Amino acid sequence: MSDTTKPSRAEEEYFARENAEKLRKLAHEKAMAMEEERKAELKRLHWMRCPKCGMELQTIRFRGIEIDRCFNCGVTVFDEGELEKIGVSESERPESVMRSILNIFKR
Repeated sequence: MSDTTKPSRAEEEYFARENAEKLRKLAHEKAMAMEEERKAELKRLHWMRCPKCGMELQTIRFRGIEIDRCFNCGVTVFDEGELEKIGVSESERPESVMRSILNIFKR
């Protein structure tokens, strides 16, 4: 057999499909990496920023919970589970807890 033997049509198609699949995988991996970079950049840009006006959020403590507050526009941000952690004791009514929260954040 000589070195100048041409591959058959089936072999050419097989290697073309294999190459195309490798290129698809590389493109997908690159797209995923770019998406992760985009998410990281968005997090960096928006970390501790008010979702309403974009100013910096300040952290205050209320009943042992750190709550994020924008003193520019008045937005209060609770992270997941923080509102539930504030809780209500049996001697307190839900309205009194809400009233005390509102009093803290009044302008």
